Amino acid sequence: MAYLAPIHRPSSVRHAISLSFLASDNDDLIVAKANRLEIYSSNPQAPDQLILRHSKTLYGKVTLLHKLRPASSRADHLFVGTDRYHYFTLSWDAEAKDLKTEKSYVDVAEKAARDSQTGDRVHIDPSNRFMTLECYEGVVNVMPIAHAGKGKRRAADNEIGELGDPIPVRIPELFVRSTCFIHKRQAGGTKLPNPEMAILEEDPQGKLRIRVRELEFTQSLRPAEEPHTAEFEKSRSVQGQVELGATHLIPLPPPIYGFMVVGETSISYVEEWDYKISQVPLEEATVFVSWCAVDDQRYALADDYGKLYLLYIKQKNEGEYAGHRIDVLGETSRASTLVYLDSGRIFVGSNQGDSQIIQIQPQGLEVLQTFSNIGPILDFTVMDMGNRSANELVNEFSSGQARIVTGSGAFKDGSLRSVRSGVGLQDLGMIGEMGASVTATFALSSTSSQGASDVLVVSLVDRTRIFKFESDGEVEELECYSGLMLDEATLYAGMQLDGGTVQVTSRRVRLTSPAGEVASAWQCPGSTTVTAVAVDGSSVLLSLQGAVLVLLQLVESEWNVQAERTLEANEQVSCVTLGPLLPNMCVVGFWQDSRVALLNLSDLSAVGATRVSEDDALAVPRSLCMANIMSGAPPTLFVGLADGNVITYLLESPANPFTARKSIVLGTQQAGFTILPRDDGLQNVLAICEHPSLIYSSEGRMVYSAVTAADATSTGALSLATIDSERTTHVETLPVHETVRRIAYSPALKAFGLGTIKRTLSAGVEEVESHFKLVDEVVFQELHSFALKQDELIECCMRCELDDGTGEVAERFVVGTAFLDEEAANAARGRILVFEVTESRQLKLVLEQSLKGACRCLAMCQGNIVAALIKTVVVYAFEYQTPSSPFLTKKASYRTATAPIDIAVTGNTIAVTDLMKSVSIVEYTPNRGPVPHSLSEIARHYETLWGTAVANVGKNTYLASDAEGNLVVLEQNVASFSEEEKRRLRVTSEMNLGEMVNRIRPIAVVPSASAAVIPRAFLATVEGSMYLYATIAPSKQDLLMRLQSELAKVVKSPGHVKFSLWRGFKSQVRDMGDEGPMRFVDGELIEAFLDLKNEEQEIVVAGLGIEVPGGAEEVRGLVEGLRRVH
Repeated sequence: MAYLAPIHRPSSVRHAISLSFLASDNDDLIVAKANRLEIYSSNPQAPDQLILRHSKTLYGKVTLLHKLRPASSRADHLFVGTDRYHYFTLSWDAEAKDLKTEKSYVDVAEKAARDSQTGDRVHIDPSNRFMTLECYEGVVNVMPIAHAGKGKRRAADNEIGELGDPIPVRIPELFVRSTCFIHKRQAGGTKLPNPEMAILEEDPQGKLRIRVRELEFTQSLRPAEEPHTAEFEKSRSVQGQVELGATHLIPLPPPIYGFMVVGETSISYVEEWDYKISQVPLEEATVFVSWCAVDDQRYALADDYGKLYLLYIKQKNEGEYAGHRIDVLGETSRASTLVYLDSGRIFVGSNQGDSQIIQIQPQGLEVLQTFSNIGPILDFTVMDMGNRSANELVNEFSSGQARIVTGSGAFKDGSLRSVRSGVGLQDLGMIGEMGASVTATFALSSTSSQGASDVLVVSLVDRTRIFKFESDGEVEELECYSGLMLDEATLYAGMQLDGGTVQVTSRRVRLTSPAGEVASAWQCPGSTTVTAVAVDGSSVLLSLQGAVLVLLQLVESEWNVQAERTLEANEQVSCVTLGPLLPNMCVVGFWQDSRVALLNLSDLSAVGATRVSEDDALAVPRSLCMANIMSGAPPTLFVGLADGNVITYLLESPANPFTARKSIVLGTQQAGFTILPRDDGLQNVLAICEHPSLIYSSEGRMVYSAVTAADATSTGALSLATIDSERTTHVETLPVHETVRRIAYSPALKAFGLGTIKRTLSAGVEEVESHFKLVDEVVFQELHSFALKQDELIECCMRCELDDGTGEVAERFVVGTAFLDEEAANAARGRILVFEVTESRQLKLVLEQSLKGACRCLAMCQGNIVAALIKTVVVYAFEYQTPSSPFLTKKASYRTATAPIDIAVTGNTIAVTDLMKSVSIVEYTPNRGPVPHSLSEIARHYETLWGTAVANVGKNTYLASDAEGNLVVLEQNVASFSEEEKRRLRVTSEMNLGEMVNRIRPIAVVPSASAAVIPRAFLATVEGSMYLYATIAPSKQDLLMRLQSELAKVVKSPGHVKFSLWRGFKSQVRDMGDEGPMRFVDGELIEAFLDLKNEEQEIVVAGLGIEVPGGAEEVRGLVEGLRRVH
């Protein structure tokens, strides 16, 4: 049973649009990233920049965006189309603060037509009467827009601007590169002319032509019985030769009219009367990929090499076309879409680099804002699992702190990205070794109780140290400060309103004045000591050896015993807390019976009590904390248990103190709590254990997020750091300005090996170079670069240990290449290169092996090099003639069905994913006497699957992905008695991810006994997403499958698209949209359970069909734990 959850959501931008969506006076930007919509609007603190206002997941990959303004709406509506042929209009519900589906079209698919090879297109004609959709070759779907007509055909006021049902219209043009509606002059009278669409088509002979077709629409008088009709029969051809590199048509508005044809070597104008074309050559050839209108005369154009141009249309006195000029504005990321915002600002959406907001300047452009994008991820490697050690065992929660390094972007936007998801803990500096374990730290102010904290009190096991921070950043240790006792450990230190300082040690409670004099002191009676303390303003609650509770009150600078209670012999206090969130009350934890109690401060009598656990002897409360986490909710009580569990309760009132119990495992040791105030008046809680976590509120629920710190427990060293207020994805970038096609990581060398491709345009000629680079892992700095031969590209690389010629093994990088020149029949088509890294951290070529085919993949199998060539998989032995002359010997080979795309080696078994024929399992057998080495197929998946990646994720279990965005889990039944069954890989799980996976990397964890899921692999996609793949523990499989089915009924996607249609396996051969995913659980849907209201959660749990002992509370705890895994 498989589980998939997102680590990093898609960041690649392919579509965007500007509209007034959130309100009528708003200027909003909506960006589509794979199956997510993000809504941005102006940032009040930085007006030139945008801030994210809302994001929403769709059940489908977005392919179309357009805006509509119905007469009944004060704001724009958004038209959305997906790759599953679902189309719908969305509006903004200001009350619910969510997207609202206005109208949806179930399916306008032409089952017999072929998908458009140049992308889907959507247009609205200049008169706003028709919308057209182009999703198939030779078919245009016309959707009438209701407008104010006359007589019986007049639309109702509340229908004006609404979309009608689609009408499919066939056209003879098949391979269409671009289309646009052109502006027409209105003849005398009030009747509007029929819209005309210009179509740029490539004919079967490869020649380009443009035809202008007139849209004739006939409205039905009985629409309920007879549908409306439309046709594109009338047409005229553009006169003149169209450039072969033409890619875009740009309609010109009145009074210019006509349209522009954008090509690689020229930009042409087509006039409105006779459709004659006139070409103006470009100074330098290029490939334009996107455009947007700045105003009626200026248009921004972006090319494939990252340059941004401004096209200016000159006008005659009458306003007609008089020529044009094109200027280079500057360089940006390679644009996939351009959106003009306002005041010369343009949004550059990119799927190959970071998206940007640029400002057009008189002499160029300025980048105002950058949006990080790690897509497309061509390759990645897992540096560590949060432990910074390759040999240390990790548990299932470590995957949430993994540091992943990706090869991202393409060509000049290529980069190396270090990605880690979690709450950032950024070291500012090391204060130094303390000489003993640090037990607690406290912040004081040297100026006043309201001033900035500049004094740090560090409590050690047997003493206290004081550090003073100066404004210039200097840190000085003080021998004495404000009369504090430094020869004892400090249990608490804090400021009073009058500037005095309260210090609690194991024997005393002292109040010192700002001058350092002791104003008041209280000492423990007899030989008793303080074992727990809690302070709130002038109130101090003490536990004396767990047997006596004492409440001290500071009255006129004197400590008075306000209340005292001696506990029963069978009661012992383990921890205490009090605070302003629960006036006149405190909470106490006991060693016996796993009990916590709410006490009245007036006499320390019990008001209420509860057991945090029923049967676990280790479930002893060891730490307590009250915090205001959720807005509009009662205070939350956190109980840290000795076994690493954290229990939370809502403290609604003294009469109903312990409600809404939740439990989550943070580690194996007790967690200590520290309250961190937020700017909005709420609080975060830092839970400190071997896996530190930040607890905060997000989107109306409490979130536990791992902190990106290797260890935040008490040690002898003290560091100063800043911590984020919530979980984010931390991305560190090394710009390479080349495509990072392959990446290999060597922990021993503390370096990466990168295979890169560089593309340049010189005098209209595109030149491609390839390098293998050595990059330092710490500073992300290039150490050395090895250039490949002309027309040679890197295909793969790996890090391995090979014989160094002396009988010992050494770290080596192995690189596989391919040559672009396919004409020379006898020439080498690829090479295998073996590199050594010298002591000066330079690359040294130690072996070069020419191949007859391109080397697509590399791996190690029992000390041998496995190379996947263009049609075969070959095993090479790395041997030596002399200690300085290594060579490769071919030991065995296996011929694939078409071409190997990826390989995964486990022991002597090699999994090969084929270009067309899915996965086959090959076994390597070394020679035995006269029997030579061999590679033999032992199992195969008998289904057509356009494979992209494969990895071993369990014993005889493999995870494979295909080019159509599907994930398939395959299992070999080696225990079967049937030889036929052994040779057949059976599908155990499958689902549609909706994104093409480029790489799968397996990981190894040692799960705890109670783990719900066991992480097995990370996946990276072309859209910049990263996912965690895990297997579900048998005890949780039924519950999670039922939970997914129930949530699919409750959690609605915009457009009312069914979950099963989105996640069901879909290929050109098979569509399982009606059945949904098979034995695959979507973690994103499961985590949506936490977004539901308590009543909705209860309904979902009640509909599971099985009894859950803890009800909705147990399911919440389970889902919270699943969320922490990634």
